[in-house]
Amino acid sequence: MSTTSTTYLELSQDGGGAHKFYEVTVAGQVVSVRYGRIGAAGQTQTSTFATPQKAQAAAAKKVGEKVRKGYAPAVPGQRAPRAVTRRQVSSAPSTARAVAPVLWRFRTGSAAFGIHVDADRCWVGNQSGDVYTLDHAGEVLARYSLPDGVKCLVADDFWIYAGCDDGRVYDLSSKLPFAAYDIAADVDIFWLDIHEGVLNVADRGGRLTVIDHEDEHQWSRGGRGEHAWMVRADDRAVYHGHSSGVTAYAPDGGGELWHTRTRGAVLFGWQESDAVYAGTGQRVVQRLSKTDGALEATYACDSAVYSCATSPGGRFVFAGDAASSVYCFDRDGTRLWKLGTGGGSALSMQYHEDRLYLVTTDGSLVCVDASEAAITAAQQGTVPVARDVKLAAALPTYAPATAVASVTAAPAGAVVVECVQEGGRMRVHVVSDGYERSWRVQFPRAIREPGARYVVDALHPASGGFYRVRGDIRRLL
Repeated sequence: MSTTSTTYLELSQDGGGAHKFYEVTVAGQVVSVRYGRIGAAGQTQTSTFATPQKAQAAAAKKVGEKVRKGYAPAVPGQRAPRAVTRRQVSSAPSTARAVAPVLWRFRTGSAAFGIHVDADRCWVGNQSGDVYTLDHAGEVLARYSLPDGVKCLVADDFWIYAGCDDGRVYDLSSKLPFAAYDIAADVDIFWLDIHEGVLNVADRGGRLTVIDHEDEHQWSRGGRGEHAWMVRADDRAVYHGHSSGVTAYAPDGGGELWHTRTRGAVLFGWQESDAVYAGTGQRVVQRLSKTDGALEATYACDSAVYSCATSPGGRFVFAGDAASSVYCFDRDGTRLWKLGTGGGSALSMQYHEDRLYLVTTDGSLVCVDASEAAITAAQQGTVPVARDVKLAAALPTYAPATAVASVTAAPAGAVVVECVQEGGRMRVHVVSDGYERSWRVQFPRAIREPGARYVVDALHPASGGFYRVRGDIRRLL
């Protein structure tokens, strides 16, 4: 009868640079490795060996490698997990005389902050860790079940990412989500943005942390204020909104470009090509020039602004307040209308092709007809009957894989990549023909093993001189 032995290790560095565990269990010929952030369930990989002796030797090797990297024996549960701040918001009834023309409403079951809308789909993520995709008619297409609450959803070209309370950023571009970035344990995430594979993180302490496409820390700055609920990025700067206003930093961390004090603490941010928009606790949205931070326009609401967005080019500016109302302004700041949401305050929003999509304090994704004709009719008291979207009985559900699937041969058209050691770090390069071999591949660090080869559906070049994975990842045996 085989015996079972377990070795549990933790690495928790001063300053929070690492806060993770590594557990190896041997049961006869089977070795199971569980790893992740302290306090989380983590991921599990299982291997079977020819004999119990070979399983013991493999386990001892794995433990030895971790000990050499600074891991030490520990007792599960004695160290506290990473700090997580859930946004505390209140929502009062709307004082608007009319209700917005809501076309459909999908109730996710938990307060929602994450939203992204593109030409094909609407995405919504809630604090239960659920991400749903819907078409523009309101039909639910799929559900992603993530390990922790979703802080926000961000897009970078056609890649979609979910920033979660477990400190990871999950790539949802494939059917099976995977952790693309792992944020240091001392960073209490408030908001995220990704630009050309570079992750920008704003946190509770008002700091800005920048992580490159290899999931390696690049630079960080202590902010001028606290509670940084805004971060937006482009080629020219990273725009960081906090309790004292908005600060722009050079993308390479070279220094502060400008700082503008806003009217009240920043609670949300939006950007267009030449301006950033800061929604504040003092009932305004303020438009700032990206060039020098100059105040260009102010959009006055009747309550604290929880979210804002614009139509393309900033032609119209939208805002959602703490009193369940949604506003539309002309570019110069003239208020065009104020309407009730019909259920909760908008915590995030996005405009797309004459429709305004909101996620609210009651956990709903709401589609509002923002066309001129529909708004005029709503102001006169005529609105459509909002359709309550229901979940399909057999809804596809996808969760992060706890182990990487294996294949014995690369399928036709797939791309093979390989893990190699470079300068003491594990890098990933392309093996297949037709690619630049010197470029690195953006690849999950948690599954990299020396000499291992993997198959991906496709690779796409990024402007920074690296490749990004498109599709599922499988281990090539």
